[in-house]
Amino acid sequence: MTVDDIAAVDALERSLFPVDAWPLQMFYDELNQTDTRSYYVAQDGSGEVIGYAGLMCVLPIADVQTIAVAPGAEGAGIGSALLTTLIEEAKVRGADDVLLEVRADNPRAQRLYRWFGFEQIHIRPRYYRDGADALIMRLDLSAWNGSPHATTKDPK
Repeated sequence: MTVDDIAAVDALERSLFPVDAWPLQMFYDELNQTDTRSYYVAQDGSGEVIGYAGLMCVLPIADVQTIAVAPGAEGAGIGSALLTTLIEEAKVRGADDVLLEVRADNPRAQRLYRWFGFEQIHIRPRYYRDGADALIMRLDLSAWNGSPHATTKDPK
């Protein structure tokens, strides 16, 4: 992700997460922290941003800050590709574990994370602005052998 991508990422963020959208400035702030942050976009053939993801790594932990895919692009492996990129970046940076929060009412995302080997380790009650709980999930990178999509179909 570059500064030039932020307007498109912000538009997608607001459409996907109307209640919990990050403030626009947060994307700029995150991109400026290259020592601990890595952000990526996925684009379609015409260059339109159809997904994005970000990672914070403060050793020994890496944390998925955000990951999103446009509704019209779901099921095409973009989320898997972005998640693989974040996990590989965490390994390169020397993290032991990757953590993330996922809405308790988002079973599709939970299936993706479990498929990648994440395990639920905690619940944060009423974490989201609308009162939904967050499930805290962890991936032990010592067990990471690469993306599961190399051998099996992406879960729906």
